Amino acid sequence: MRGQRDDADRLDRILGTLERVYPDVRPSLDHRSPWELLVATILSAQCSDVQVNRVTPGLFRRYPGPEALAVARVGDVEALIRSIGLYRGKARSLVGAARQVVERHGGRVPGSRDALEALPGVGRKTASVVLSQAFGVPAFPVDTHVGRVCFRLGFAPRPDPVEVERRVTGILAPERWGIAHLLLIRHGRVSCPARAPRCGECPVRSLCPWPEGGEG
Repeated sequence: MRGQRDDADRLDRILGTLERVYPDVRPSLDHRSPWELLVATILSAQCSDVQVNRVTPGLFRRYPGPEALAVARVGDVEALIRSIGLYRGKARSLVGAARQVVERHGGRVPGSRDALEALPGVGRKTASVVLSQAFGVPAFPVDTHVGRVCFRLGFAPRPDPVEVERRVTGILAPERWGIAHLLLIRHGRVSCPARAPRCGECPVRSLCPWPEGGEG
């Protein structure tokens, strides 16, 4: 029966391989500040990062910070992000988050999980992204790519975000959580997509229990 130590060793080997395969891995949402990262991550829910990066330059020119966005009309924000999925709800969340950042945090994005998750449009994954990438706080964001890859690699019994986060953070040192998140996302996009995993070309195939041609 495989134990935590075996899983930890295997994960370490997988991440080492992925670091060699993807040496240029970096956050895929363009941003210049914690505020811009927060906005981009809210917009990225059920939307590709590529599309978010097309929209945010115009949004940030019009509303360069939370103070400007806090007094914006939701309809005006909708017009700028219309190409983003669920744009109406996201526009409301952005204006609401900006108001709270201004009124409760002096215009600065808070660096605690509880404060972040209290903002409109911010769940655990979004808070984890901001903590990890903007503030260097150990966090392991689990999106659909990370959940799927960790499930297929056998580190969780199902691709549930809470379960995947619990299992992976239990066997991986906190200082590795951020880079692991980025590497697993890249691997999910390049080699392990949802519909047709490219098992024959996978750089960690020998370390993966997932059957070729399987579904999940």
